[in-house]
Amino acid sequence: MNELKMQEILKLMPHRYPFLLIDRVLDIADDHIVAIKNVSMNEPQFTGHFPEMPIMPGVLIVEAMAQASGILCYTKLIEDMHTKFMFFATINNTKFKTPVVPGDVLKLTVTVDRFNGKLLKVHGKAEVEGNTACEAQLGLWLLEKDEMKI
Repeated sequence: MNELKMQEILKLMPHRYPFLLIDRVLDIADDHIVAIKNVSMNEPQFTGHFPEMPIMPGVLIVEAMAQASGILCYTKLIEDMHTKFMFFATINNTKFKTPVVPGDVLKLTVTVDRFNGKLLKVHGKAEVEGNTACEAQLGLWLLEKDEMKI
């Protein structure tokens, strides 16, 4: 079991507030990661995503699973994370089952289905208090930073 706190996450991820969606890693191994996102009313999406009934946008839940996948990849699956960058390739079989609201602790579990060095396929599950909020199959491209044309 390996736990990562915010300072360690910031060293791994290129994301910053307000788009860094992982607050802590509870467990990480070669084939899975368990992380949490503390959902707060202070987050900018809640001013416009239903102010009378704030709900975390589903795309941000999926993004949180992708960010957890990135942490897993950068720490367990590749050797030199500083030369690589990860992007969405696919999002499949996504199901939203329970709304996520301010005050919730979103538990993200991502399990590796396969990894070939360039494409990471994972199954992600987001839960609140043991209830499934979202499940998805994600594909993430791992590119060399010097190959990117941005």
